[in-house]
Amino acid sequence: MTGFVDVHDMARWVRSRGIGPVLRGLMDAIEADFQRWQGFERTPRIASHTPFGVIELMPTSDGETYGFKYVNGHPSNPARGFQTVTAFGVLADVHNGYPTFLAEMTLLTALRTAATSAMVAGHLARPDSTTMAMIGTGSQAEFQAMAFRERLGIRSLRVWDTDPDAIAKFARNLLPRGFELHVAASGADAAEGADIITTCTADKAQARVLESVDVAPGTHVNAIGGDCPGKTELDPEILIRGRVFVEHEPQTRIEGELQQMPEDFVPVEFWRVLAGDTSGRSAADEVTVFDSVGFAIEDFSALRYLRDDVTGTDFAQRIDLVAEPDDPKDLFGFIGAYSPVV
Repeated sequence: MTGFVDVHDMARWVRSRGIGPVLRGLMDAIEADFQRWQGFERTPRIASHTPFGVIELMPTSDGETYGFKYVNGHPSNPARGFQTVTAFGVLADVHNGYPTFLAEMTLLTALRTAATSAMVAGHLARPDSTTMAMIGTGSQAEFQAMAFRERLGIRSLRVWDTDPDAIAKFARNLLPRGFELHVAASGADAAEGADIITTCTADKAQARVLESVDVAPGTHVNAIGGDCPGKTELDPEILIRGRVFVEHEPQTRIEGELQQMPEDFVPVEFWRVLAGDTSGRSAADEVTVFDSVGFAIEDFSALRYLRDDVTGTDFAQRIDLVAEPDDPKDLFGFIGAYSPVV
């Protein structure tokens, strides 16, 4: 039998555990797996691009457990009444190939993306950071704010979006949770006085929602919106000015802000910071950039954390996903046991 967490139980699990503790648990799980990064299979995600959006598979394995996520990205979906991103994920036993755990990952991806951003910022942002700019207040924004509060104590937010309804939604969800909110007039206005700038916009375009002139010395830029070919958010000068950290460089060159940079531009894969191979922030006035596109190891970590926390509880079901006849060589006979002979 395969463990299974559906949308209803995922939401119930987060409410029961509390979003703060869940985010902290995910940060710890992701950081632990980044520390053993070289023990994983690492490959850029497999993408199928259409005029409507992209559908992707994100696989990895640590030699004992195999995991993958199915995820889509369709920027025009909200206008048609659909989510921009939906996802589900699977863990399997490498030794026999059986799927052991299946879960919805639309909610879990939002949580793991925010947890990854905040975990990395905990190593790269200035420790005295108090204010974060949010450029883009779509589905991911609240999760980012909550994660940065858990990791860095950020409570002051400067927000801007081209959609006033998205800002209103963001304010409605976060003001009751104790955040201070300044609604900015532009991206430049949002960035003014911010110690950390998160860019998370949805349009699939080579855009510049953040200009270099708007990034003060010492700022940490958490760039998470440029996550597919042909989609960027940052003025390339920011990447030249700052020290750029990525997850898996070959994937980021396809999908991230690195699309704008020449091949001889060399970023730092973040796992090296945790391994002690290189430093994170080296000076208070240094600009650091996390060019994040999301990577399969983060999904593996999130699924592993979820599985370990819900196994044996009523947040998880058991589903009969694998056909197991008494005789492993007689699959046809297994069908016969459930149907009349004709």
